Amino acid sequence: MIERIEKYPILSLLLFVIVMLGFTLDSIPVTIMEARNFISAREMLTDDNWILTTMNGEARYQKPPLPTWITAIFGSVFSITSVLALRWPTLLFVASIGVSIYLLSKKLELAKAHSLINGFIAITSFYVIGITVEAPWDIYTHGFLLMALYQLFLMFQSGKTSILRSLLFVLFLAGSVLSKGPVSLYVLFLPFVIAYGIAFKFRGKPIHFLKLISLLVFGIVLGGWWYFHVRVADPETFTAIAERETSNWSSYNVRPFYYYWSFFVQSGLWTIPAFISLLYPYLKTRVSNLKAYRFSFLWTLIAVILLSVIPEKKSRYLMPVLIPLAINIGFYIDYLIREFKTITSKKETIPVYFQFGLIGTIAILFWASGFFLLSDTEGFAKIRFFIASAVIAIIGFFIFKNLRAKLIKNVFYLVVAFMMSIGLLVLPLAKGLAQEHYKSVAELASDDLKLYTLDGVSPEAIYNYGSKIISIKTKDGILIPSEKQFRLLTSSSKPEDIEALAKLYHIKFIDTYDLNFSARNHKSRLVNQLYELTLK
Repeated sequence: MIERIEKYPILSLLLFVIVMLGFTLDSIPVTIMEARNFISAREMLTDDNWILTTMNGEARYQKPPLPTWITAIFGSVFSITSVLALRWPTLLFVASIGVSIYLLSKKLELAKAHSLINGFIAITSFYVIGITVEAPWDIYTHGFLLMALYQLFLMFQSGKTSILRSLLFVLFLAGSVLSKGPVSLYVLFLPFVIAYGIAFKFRGKPIHFLKLISLLVFGIVLGGWWYFHVRVADPETFTAIAERETSNWSSYNVRPFYYYWSFFVQSGLWTIPAFISLLYPYLKTRVSNLKAYRFSFLWTLIAVILLSVIPEKKSRYLMPVLIPLAINIGFYIDYLIREFKTITSKKETIPVYFQFGLIGTIAILFWASGFFLLSDTEGFAKIRFFIASAVIAIIGFFIFKNLRAKLIKNVFYLVVAFMMSIGLLVLPLAKGLAQEHYKSVAELASDDLKLYTLDGVSPEAIYNYGSKIISIKTKDGILIPSEKQFRLLTSSSKPEDIEALAKLYHIKFIDTYDLNFSARNHKSRLVNQLYELTLK
């Protein structure tokens, strides 16, 4: 099986992502960032707002439109109401990151099997997967830029700027800028160039670098056309949004410089190998290619340092660091595959046994989680859980068996299979964990009465409803709808506003709509009250 996987590496990476999450990712509730993207995509299709993007009918220029365009295209082909269809593009970009890392690793003169391992580490890292639902714009901007960096690496290595590679570099760079502005240029491109210059030295004549700089500028300008257009077409709104977004960099979510120092934890399953791979004095004499290892090591650390300089810090901003870190981890895994059978030092073997033994133990004992997960479920959900538990336990058994035989390559791919089983078999069980209080706003879409909001509702509720929910409260006060009878959905009604409406309308409370999937992570913005108002 491993031989077949290694024979078709690109296909294997793509199929892994599709099998792991391609049919089950809709089991996770839509997040606030996703909802904003999905709403804008829906309004592109219904209102033709492809350039001057909107959310709930109002201008939304906080994010560039390319990811939303792609989402809208998938929504139009499949269904704008299908969460799975809308999430498919992000999954394809996860796969593209794995493929790009594989191709880049090959050009770093690493073995085919080693390069494939690097790709699998990337697409099984915790935040590479998590970012697809937490902040979907990020996977696009970093995915596009990684494609551009691959072309740049080839031009660096050859010392030539071919027309085809130059064109691809510009297009992918423009795609990154049109996905989330210059973010990826700072956190991925800049550390890549610095690390390359230190590890490999630059080749080529001065004119070559002038060409590369011109290509960089051209790519940024091409990707920035949307910003210029919106700035001209709607200057007042654009300026207000830009000022607010810029102020966040220095005043919002401010964290100390060392906030990101535990960045390797974001790799999830690979936390221990990630930490060990960063022990440069230890690993530099054990890797198969010292220059390539030095490059990935510097690329990772410089990216973390550049992120640490910015006052605003969030865990998800670390996601691009996992790209060079995956290559770094791959050097350690490759070393274990080659040498673990001959390693006698307990200082080296104990972390390996702990790392993979812990995963094996979790796999074997996964069935025990059923006491907590399935206490209120019955029927097919329990059967599905037992099947998942059996499959995962078998994987855990073979992890221990191969670990005992010191067959680390087999162990590695069993861990990959463990991840795939979690996505394919366990994730669908999340649908059965919805709390009794969960009540979807979508059922209101069939109501004949017009639906408004008073103080605004969450993006999740607007997407769930399936259409715009216009607010009757503006800067100038409360606007009186033309309808004599309508419904009002509100998240945190202010008494004075209700009293003002009560002078004109008979107000009847209908129901509470709660989109909180779990009581453990309760969010007040997802709780909405529905009222029916009738003109007196």
